[in-house]
Amino acid sequence: MLRIGITGGIGVGKTIVCRLFQVLGIPVYDADTRAKWVMQYDLALKQELQEAFGEEAYTSEGQLNRAYLASVVFNNQQRLDKLNALVHPHVGLDFERWAEANANAPYLIKEAALMFESESWRQMDEIIVVTAPLDVRLKRLLKRDPHRTEADIKAIISKQLSEEEKIARAQHIVYNDDQRLIIPQVLALHEQFLSKSGIVD
Repeated sequence: MLRIGITGGIGVGKTIVCRLFQVLGIPVYDADTRAKWVMQYDLALKQELQEAFGEEAYTSEGQLNRAYLASVVFNNQQRLDKLNALVHPHVGLDFERWAEANANAPYLIKEAALMFESESWRQMDEIIVVTAPLDVRLKRLLKRDPHRTEADIKAIISKQLSEEEKIARAQHIVYNDDQRLIIPQVLALHEQFLSKSGIVD
């Protein structure tokens, strides 16, 4: 089973690229969404998080206390690294279970913003990086997330692996720069992956 990773910095348009693959009938695992689910419902992880960050990591009703966790790791790289080190292995296991359940698909896609940082690229056969110029990303994000300032967005980008590093480590690039159409790029990749999976469309 061919496993394709999709990554890229905030605002590059990973979601739209993933939707196109879904339209083509390819299952897509959204690591960020699943991480939230795993943090809420994985009892082993729940215990680990409470041991690391205190009982307040969950509310008295047992709900994940996102605001508290965010305040604890905000501007504290060591604690953020600790949080990621606890969460990522459980998300990796969740992905493996999901992959088994989707074993009949021609190939699978995992979308993760922190594909390289979390080491989850090791579960993939090939990586696609979605990329866009900084000015385009800023314009998109200021429109999408009106609660964020340009400084907020630049701070998030500065903490992510650089575009150059991601591109250097990927096998495929999708340019979502508002100049090149992304549908033909996705269709070309889809044909490649079908061919590698031994399926001729």
